Amino acid sequence: MASLNVGGLGQFLREQRRTAQLSLRQLAEAAGVSNPYLSQIERGLRKPSAEILQQIAKALRISAETLYVRAGILDERSQDADGDGTRVREAILADPAVTEQQKQVLLQIYESFRKENGHGPTGRNPGAGAPGAGLPAGAPAGAATAAGADDDAPPQN
Repeated sequence: MASLNVGGLGQFLREQRRTAQLSLRQLAEAAGVSNPYLSQIERGLRKPSAEILQQIAKALRISAETLYVRAGILDERSQDADGDGTRVREAILADPAVTEQQKQVLLQIYESFRKENGHGPTGRNPGAGAPGAGLPAGAPAGAATAAGADDDAPPQN
């Protein structure tokens, strides 16, 4: 089978899988695809559909748009052409050193800064722009204040 040109998708997937410390079998199971099929994608022998890419992205906890660009389904320039912060959000979501709870708090804070600077919420982060919305239970003290939820409250130390 000849290798397909899918923009380095397979190599990128392998790197993301290893960063997430998942075996090929674990990722295949989490994404709901067969182990051989995922192996063929990583080796550049198969070009997955957008639906399969979305399942893989969800299992890896990364943006599906990133995989769409790598696979040539989405134009990279359109992904961040308006300076919508997509790449910042992707970097936060892809960082394995940050917990899911911390990622959500970081995204809330980032959205509040964008809103404060006149760039408004993008709709990619549910609850962005609503005071305190979307903050996970047990968020660090002051996270809601940092996200602009209660500007009149004294800072919590």
